[in-house]
Amino acid sequence: MAFSPCGLATGIGSLPFTDPAPALLLVRENFPLIPHWPQLPQRGREESFVYQFLWPLVRFRLLLPQGDRFHFDEESPAWVESLTEFYAAYLAAERGEEEAVSLFALPPRAAAGFYAFTESMAADPGEALYFKGHLAGPLTVAFQLKNRRGRLAYYEEQLRDLIVKTLAVHAYWQARALAGLGRRPIIFVDEPAISVYGQSTFITVTREMIKEDLECICGFIHRAGGLVGVHSCDAIDWSILCECSLDIINLDAYSFGPSLFPYARELGEFLRRGGVIAWGMVPTSEKAWEEEVDSLLVRWRKLVSGLVQRGVPEDLLLRQSMVTPACGTGLLSPELAARIYRLARLLSEKVQGEVR
Repeated sequence: MAFSPCGLATGIGSLPFTDPAPALLLVRENFPLIPHWPQLPQRGREESFVYQFLWPLVRFRLLLPQGDRFHFDEESPAWVESLTEFYAAYLAAERGEEEAVSLFALPPRAAAGFYAFTESMAADPGEALYFKGHLAGPLTVAFQLKNRRGRLAYYEEQLRDLIVKTLAVHAYWQARALAGLGRRPIIFVDEPAISVYGQSTFITVTREMIKEDLECICGFIHRAGGLVGVHSCDAIDWSILCECSLDIINLDAYSFGPSLFPYARELGEFLRRGGVIAWGMVPTSEKAWEEEVDSLLVRWRKLVSGLVQRGVPEDLLLRQSMVTPACGTGLLSPELAARIYRLARLLSEKVQGEVR
């Protein structure tokens, strides 16, 4: 089924609340057509990516607590046994066995926003056309976890594989859970760490590694009937994402929009295949107080014009556009988050008018 959002809006994920109720209200008010479940990092450590998305690695005793952090310990006497149990569960989940897939679910105590969202939408989906979810990306996660010797997990093939497979099956579970509410799911993989590619201090990070990991996750989400987006809030080599089997590329277009221009040809091909650009046009900082919807519209039009001048068909670009905040709002004030969401809604209405 073709996905042509024509300017519809959604959020990235995190919101600055500890209670899901005001978060859900803000989402419903501003993104009624593509509501997302709210991640609530201010609830504490259990809302972090380890507890939310990597809980199976904790459950299988592969990821161990060390003070306020977690680490892998390949030298543990239980490592081989735990590894065997994990891969057995992964293979069963890959075959679609329900009990195994459920091992990769969000723990209720670590995802209050998700379970409040699913309960709310099951009771009243309102105008929703899609339901949006999200998870941390494998590169971003693997650059924040280490083994006992202090080596980053990304550079250890075994550990990287564990992270990718955990996230892939979790994404499958999440997409199926949202699809079970009666709307097609959209799952964003939040992967800001792609920005390390091409930097001299990260020469061992190859585009093939990035693409391989993302493709594994994309495959599981597509199997669940979902659409896949990747969110990156930096100026990156966008051709990497254009070459993946993604449906949506989401960027901080407010700060890094012109970084798309060198990749106009690849973006044009991506859009012709049915891909979508989700423009993060509303700054997720104090700058949001300085902007109004018309000033943001002018910035967006300049970016569209820049791509059109470089050969991207304007009608195609407009049809295959979404609007989002530039990033999550979980560390901001509730008042600022509300303004950002309101600006995104108003800008979306303007962009939809351009498409018509």
